[in-house]
Amino acid sequence: MKIEQVLVLIKPDGVKKSLVGNILSRLSSLNAIIVASKVLKVNKELAEKHYDGIKNKPFFDETVNSLQGNFYEEPWHRVIAFIYQGENLISNIRELVGFANPEKANSNSIRGSYGRITSEGIFETVIHCSSSSYEAEREIKLWFNPYEIVNVIYPVIKKKIKEKEELCWL
Repeated sequence: MKIEQVLVLIKPDGVKKSLVGNILSRLSSLNAIIVASKVLKVNKELAEKHYDGIKNKPFFDETVNSLQGNFYEEPWHRVIAFIYQGENLISNIRELVGFANPEKANSNSIRGSYGRITSEGIFETVIHCSSSSYEAEREIKLWFNPYEIVNVIYPVIKKKIKEKEELCWL
């Protein structure tokens, strides 16, 4: 058995529809563990880097806007990001999540159950998960810093970084 990591994003449409608990319950059937999680607003730069593989497709801008939550009012510009780790996880999670097109997804999959295509033709897929080990590593390193992950899953080094301005508690 091979231990694999997967980036899972509950997208703004999934957050807006209050599907977080339902999705997490479905994911718990995989017997995988969560090694990192966070809630964030996705800026355009992150969304574009995340979808770099489809930047030449006609639906790229729509997909970027969707990940940013730009089709919704505040406070729905949120994504909940997770790193799951488990045995043979990628194929198992891809099956559970289903095809990106909700109309073609198995009705028992997460996207088949909760996704939809809007009257404007926008795919509301509610969830993203990495498609391969290569993509998982690329996406995890894009979305998380090493110190945000409970387990060391990829090689890291310690280095000093110039002082940077950060928000601090009063």
